[in-house]
Amino acid sequence: MKFGYAILYCADVPKTVAHYERAFRLKLSFLHDSKLYAEMSTGETILAFAANAMTETTGITIRPNSPSESPAGFEVVLVDDDVAGAYAHATANEAQPLKAPHETPWGQTIAYVRDINGCLVELASPLPPRPE
Repeated sequence: MKFGYAILYCADVPKTVAHYERAFRLKLSFLHDSKLYAEMSTGETILAFAANAMTETTGITIRPNSPSESPAGFEVVLVDDDVAGAYAHATANEAQPLKAPHETPWGQTIAYVRDINGCLVELASPLPPRPE
């Protein structure tokens, strides 16, 4: 088994795609004609968005993501060599600042923002090489 997708549910898929293009400089790779599902180009793993209404087709109930509530218990991590620049760009483009870039004890630079749906997004430098 391998990890293939992370799907974030949202009220408006095209609006969310446009936000991720502006704030995080990601590129759209697929938008279904229904506009209820989209995928972004993110490397090997796919970051996708599905409309909240899509849960009706699965019979699964979710708590919708909302910027007016605490973030859900997950985060999307986007890796960039320039975390400070990515943070400045994201927060200038509708991402809500949560924690400015800072160094971790393990040598990584990270920052936190929330997207327009209230989802937690970590901006992180690549992990340093692991000791053997």
